[in-house]
Amino acid sequence: MFFRLILREFKAQKMRMALTIGAVVWGTVSITLLLAFGEGLQRQMIKGTRGLGDHIVIMGGGQTGKPFAGLPQGRRIRLSMDDMQLLRDAFPELASVTAEYNTWAAALGYKKNAYSKLLSGVTPAFGDMRSHFPQAGGRFLNELDERYKRRVVFLGDKLALSVFGSSNPVGEVVTIDGKPFTVIGVMQKKQQNSMYSGPDNDKMTIPASTFQAMFGYRYVNRIIYKAQPGIETEKLEPRVTAFFAGKFRYDPQDERAIWFWDVGENERVMRMVFLGVNGFMFFIGAMTLLISGVGIANIMYVAVRERTREIGTKMALGGERKHIIIQFLVEALGIAFCGGALGILACFGIIKLLALLPPEAFSDMFGVPEITWLWTLLTVIILTLIGFFSGYFPARRAASVNPVEALRYE
Repeated sequence: MFFRLILREFKAQKMRMALTIGAVVWGTVSITLLLAFGEGLQRQMIKGTRGLGDHIVIMGGGQTGKPFAGLPQGRRIRLSMDDMQLLRDAFPELASVTAEYNTWAAALGYKKNAYSKLLSGVTPAFGDMRSHFPQAGGRFLNELDERYKRRVVFLGDKLALSVFGSSNPVGEVVTIDGKPFTVIGVMQKKQQNSMYSGPDNDKMTIPASTFQAMFGYRYVNRIIYKAQPGIETEKLEPRVTAFFAGKFRYDPQDERAIWFWDVGENERVMRMVFLGVNGFMFFIGAMTLLISGVGIANIMYVAVRERTREIGTKMALGGERKHIIIQFLVEALGIAFCGGALGILACFGIIKLLALLPPEAFSDMFGVPEITWLWTLLTVIILTLIGFFSGYFPARRAASVNPVEALRYE
């Protein structure tokens, strides 16, 4: 019954029906593609943020911004490996804690070539916390490397490609500051849009103990920690501040003494921003669909006028007003759903075609567009409302026709 009504109308008004369904298809494609691209870009940005680390907090020493307990303003606060251990012992709610040394003063040498790259000295926990996952056949630093101050190095994938080309560097010997080091692993390629001291793919990493023995650094550049699941890092930060304020004797309210970079908070802010962006895209797409709803309403008004005698005949034979209303509502909803279904199918086809493009040409920058069930459901709801209201007013007009006058209508 439903498809017969739509088919009859389509045959009677081929051009109008085709244009109206085309408008609904276009509106559906617009809203669905906008939301799919927004969702893909959001996931790509979050993936890039997690390239720095998944819900980690990076902290480092600064300068006191105010006098405290007779001590002057402007004192340097320097963190050490001992502070890392103190933090780990004082806060059992932390899942992992690591520290990092940095220097640009060491050159990487291989054969006759030399490279000036950032050298980091870290503890083994750094690998998982900072997403330094090794490629197949290699590994990251371990506890034995740290304990015995081994001369081993882990390379970023871009740096490894620059030095060794397409050959496997694991097991090769390079020099750092003139001393031999064995390459134990190369980092997997990752997306990273948040960083400090440059991207991780162009760095070299050695055990913190080896770094300290080579360069004699007393203080670390930063300490990184990750809370246990369920622990809110923003509530933990004031306690960490107060803990170090007691050790270094500065005002716990002094925000300049120690700085924090909460990567998880950045991600939460990004999600809120993209929620607003996707909401705006949904609004733009909904307005496009609304215009197509005007087309559906117009075609239904035309159908009411052209089928006045038919309506009068049904009502004269005992047809109830609600049946007339339901008939036109079904037709309007059918047009909306047919156009919507075609539009969603077209979006799936477009996304499949985009997936065939090389990642570096599209998805590495914008992510993979993805149609989510939430936005699809909202689109269906919009289509339903548009179909209902586009059909309701013409249907109400049809149901108000006087049967006697309708039978005389030419």
